[in-house]
Amino acid sequence: MCGIVGYIGHRDAYPIIIKGLKRLEYRGYDSAGLVLFDGTDLKMSKTKGKVSDLEAKAEQEGTTKGFVGMGHTRWATHGVPNDVNSHPHFSNSGKLVIIHNGIIENYEPLKIELIKRGYTFQSDTDTEVLINLIEEVKKNENCKLGKAVQIALNQVVGAYAIAVIDIDKPDEIVVARLGSPLALGIGENEFFIASDASPFIEYTSNAIYLEDEEMAIVRLHKPVKVRKIKDDSLVDPYIQELQMNLEQIEKGGYDHFMLKEIYEQPSVIKDTYRGRLLANKGIIRMAGVEDNLEKFTNAKRILIIACGTSWHAGLVAEYIIEEFARIPVEVEYASEFRYRNPIINKDDVVIAISQSGETADTLAAIKLAKENGAFVFGVCNVVGSSISRESHAGAYTHAGPEIGVASTKAFTTQITVLTMLALRLAKAKGTMPNSEYQRYLLELELIPEKVEEALQMTNEAAKAIAAIYKDSPNCLYLGRGYNFPVALEGALKLKEISYIHAEGYPAAEMKHGPIALIDESMPVIVIAPNKGHYDKVVSNIQEIKSRSGKIIAIVTKGDKQVKALADHVIEIPETTEALTPLLTTIPLQLLSYHIAVMRECNVDQPRNLAKSVTVE
Repeated sequence: MCGIVGYIGHRDAYPIIIKGLKRLEYRGYDSAGLVLFDGTDLKMSKTKGKVSDLEAKAEQEGTTKGFVGMGHTRWATHGVPNDVNSHPHFSNSGKLVIIHNGIIENYEPLKIELIKRGYTFQSDTDTEVLINLIEEVKKNENCKLGKAVQIALNQVVGAYAIAVIDIDKPDEIVVARLGSPLALGIGENEFFIASDASPFIEYTSNAIYLEDEEMAIVRLHKPVKVRKIKDDSLVDPYIQELQMNLEQIEKGGYDHFMLKEIYEQPSVIKDTYRGRLLANKGIIRMAGVEDNLEKFTNAKRILIIACGTSWHAGLVAEYIIEEFARIPVEVEYASEFRYRNPIINKDDVVIAISQSGETADTLAAIKLAKENGAFVFGVCNVVGSSISRESHAGAYTHAGPEIGVASTKAFTTQITVLTMLALRLAKAKGTMPNSEYQRYLLELELIPEKVEEALQMTNEAAKAIAAIYKDSPNCLYLGRGYNFPVALEGALKLKEISYIHAEGYPAAEMKHGPIALIDESMPVIVIAPNKGHYDKVVSNIQEIKSRSGKIIAIVTKGDKQVKALADHVIEIPETTEALTPLLTTIPLQLLSYHIAVMRECNVDQPRNLAKSVTVE
């Protein structure tokens, strides 16, 4: 949530900031703004709406000149989305200006105290409180901006990534982070600031990722100085070489990032197991697992913590790990886990899953697990992200940047990593016959081409079905076994991008309540591959049919029994039961996508949602 872009250097800042904000639109936002130093003054434009609205307003107002500037996309927390609450925010004197991602939890008592001292507030935001607190400290302590920021941040409670400019020292930007990501791009006599590296990838491949409770002073013609906020100690910053390239963050001819990412799944699944899966040699090699194999094999229990789509991937992993490695698995919402008093033992393994690696609730759950002595294994997509640094060990999914807010390739690559983990543990523990182990390796190696086949087989069928049901107010998704989590994920995708109410259930639970919803206007999507509980699912379909429900069935290619009962059928290639979620999810992603497009919804940036939830 929220996007931050800043620039200081020899180029015009305006086009860099606008382009950078557009690159960060995937994070989700409701308003946008920018500020530039034009040589004599700080000029600001901001507006409710999209970056394109900001661009039009800035050009109308002449806020386009300067070699120093900052831009922001806001996802509302304190105060409704409007022009006034949009960032940047000036201090009362007009000399300091801030952009902020996060939440200041104790803003109210700070605001009351500042009002007593004569400060006035134009917005409802916690951010305006913070910039005035910084100004008050700077005035009272008679100190420079960097020191004032440090002192002020030691008085606040919450999460933040901030960038601050002082009109009296316009050749520097002060930045800091706690809980919200912030990257510094290091160029030749120029510096970039952003929530992630995508806004500056074409200008430099060198970046510093600030750690929690770190701040930096970015000055022209001087090296970046990084300090600890709490004790002012100097930090030797690690300059990381970026791995992404510009092509990865462009649409590549697709109408939407989401569609591009759906179609990237064959290649990114292959990238995820590349170098790790050697099927012909019977080898799975994952460094984070190999180096800690005893932790896993001796684990009394595995706890999986995640949110949203990653939680659904964790549910699939629960089935796979318990079946293959015979280790008890519990899957927890990170937000619930962190706020109860969970029982965590020293011989527990905690697997934390997050696409961005910055999910606030998952990060907090990791810290809680570590405090209780558990071993934490992170699964995330973003190299150098907070979860990758906080975990004891882990595995990257190698899905490449996922720009669409609704996760697609994150889900399938997470399942791929967790399946390899389960197979490696099964091999180490001897809980699976070698012939079966070998069969799974060979079948997993074939999954990318089967996903490619599924995309070719299902897209037109999904599009045709979408045209029929795009105006349905409700939808029910049913699955059993390994495909129950896929039903949940399919329902989530439809909710996220088309705003149709949808629910996922275990098929057997239908008769315990949801069957009351079924009538001739209710589309019911049933995941019914020819493996596992096929006969039971056929019985569930017959129950729906007898109540006039509209049946959309996801079936294995060549299926006849379900085809005879269903109103619509989408076929997928055949695979072994445990790997079916990697295929059954494909038509559900495409169905949601086409329905959203037909409903003229904003597919890549659905309302009210943020890609990376970095606050509670």
